[in-house]
Amino acid sequence: MLAGAAAALPGIYLLVLVAGDAGGAISTVATARTLGLAAQTLALTLAVSATAVAIGLPLAWLTTRTDLPGRRLWTTLTTLPLVIPSYIGAYLLISAVGPFGLLRDVLDAEQLPSIYGFAGAWLALSLFTYPLVLLSTRAALLRLDPQLEDAARSMGRTPRQTFTSVVMPQLVPALATGALLVALYVVSDFGAVSIMRFDSLTSDIYITYQSSFDRSSAASLGLLLAVITLALLAGQSWVRGSLRFDRAGPGSIRPAAPIPLGRWRGPALAFCASVTTVALILPLGVLIYWASLGLGGEGLAVTELATNGSNSLLAAAAAAAAAAVLAVVIAILAVRFRGRMTVTLERISFLGYALPGVVVALSLVFFGIRIAPPLYQTLAMLVFALTIHYLPLAVGSVGSSLLQVPPRIEEAARGLGRGPLEVFRTITTPLVAGGIFAGMALVFLHALKELPATLLLAPIGFETLATDIWRQTSRGFFEAAAIPTILLLVVAAPPLYVLAGRGTPPSS
Repeated sequence: MLAGAAAALPGIYLLVLVAGDAGGAISTVATARTLGLAAQTLALTLAVSATAVAIGLPLAWLTTRTDLPGRRLWTTLTTLPLVIPSYIGAYLLISAVGPFGLLRDVLDAEQLPSIYGFAGAWLALSLFTYPLVLLSTRAALLRLDPQLEDAARSMGRTPRQTFTSVVMPQLVPALATGALLVALYVVSDFGAVSIMRFDSLTSDIYITYQSSFDRSSAASLGLLLAVITLALLAGQSWVRGSLRFDRAGPGSIRPAAPIPLGRWRGPALAFCASVTTVALILPLGVLIYWASLGLGGEGLAVTELATNGSNSLLAAAAAAAAAAVLAVVIAILAVRFRGRMTVTLERISFLGYALPGVVVALSLVFFGIRIAPPLYQTLAMLVFALTIHYLPLAVGSVGSSLLQVPPRIEEAARGLGRGPLEVFRTITTPLVAGGIFAGMALVFLHALKELPATLLLAPIGFETLATDIWRQTSRGFFEAAAIPTILLLVVAAPPLYVLAGRGTPPSS
């Protein structure tokens, strides 16, 4: 319950602000402009979520269940775009393929078509959020029992029929979780929509916060985002329903044999290469170009880069570990002891991710000053903020993995005299390890680039790569910001490569 109380802090903060002026809150929300922004936000959310599933599902399958060459490397390369901050990613796309981007010079064209508005926001957010679906689906695929597929094949079903009738139904929890996380990311994003000049609820919240000392109007819009979040969670719960996804037969799960791609190997490699080129190589190329221009000017010293990089690693790793512990507790309660209270706890834990980072940070400033002054602007407070903000990333991944673990295995261990903690340590944890590590990776990647919470809650003098990127871009020095952005990718790559090796056959 402590985890639920911690995750509920941003919502409580919004309620406190709105409670003083309920009439004003209603008048703020019930306007044609607000309803229009909500409709635009939902349309963008649905489009990006569908695109992320369309990209993430085939990538997850290719890198876990086929003989695709370099599966481990492709997993790392196709996951790295998640590290790029949305506002940097959007600006990189504009710099590369915008009306006056670098591609215009390459093609020697007068002007390229505009990518601003819905199309640009959809493209940027899709390219930098599909790894949320990829990681959760990949973890689920590694947990699937190939005996079910073998049985379907022995009964005369083709590989395509086996995939649609046996594999896909088992991936429903992971796909629903990944799509939900993408949807919540889009709902709360400010950077990409602002750069792409697309009006959304979140951009309106930021503008309201900055232009008025009366925070109740912004809080009212924040509560509207919370309501949208609850609706999305209800949709995920409806998709998941009362279906069972755990293994029904006896015996142990063996690794699945890679499926030969045959004549589809070329198209599969082309698909992976295309996604990597558009989502990583193209932005990275622009970053390298900017960095080459910035090396001759004023920039950070190597020692400062190293310090900022180590600070980013420290905060992100601590948040990932804390989120994993809380996620395991919440997921076990929500999956194994499902009831009204545990479902409420699970849904509350998702609120922090759907709200803009500035709202989460301001809520902790509010409570830190009034309730826990010694913790204000300490590393512990920053890690706490990162944990509750990105907790849903771990909860969703662990929960979808736990759904695939047969409860009777744990019950059998209890029947043999093992205590609850021993069963959890020796049975449950090894079986959901893939989901735990995938959740930790998601939290780690997001915490690395988190900006509002770090700016408001970090100790004085505690600089990270994200804050340095923001400082440089806010002054218009995108060339100088390119160097710490590249370092951000370099810092994130090794943990991703290690994670990609879990469950991947050695031949990859």
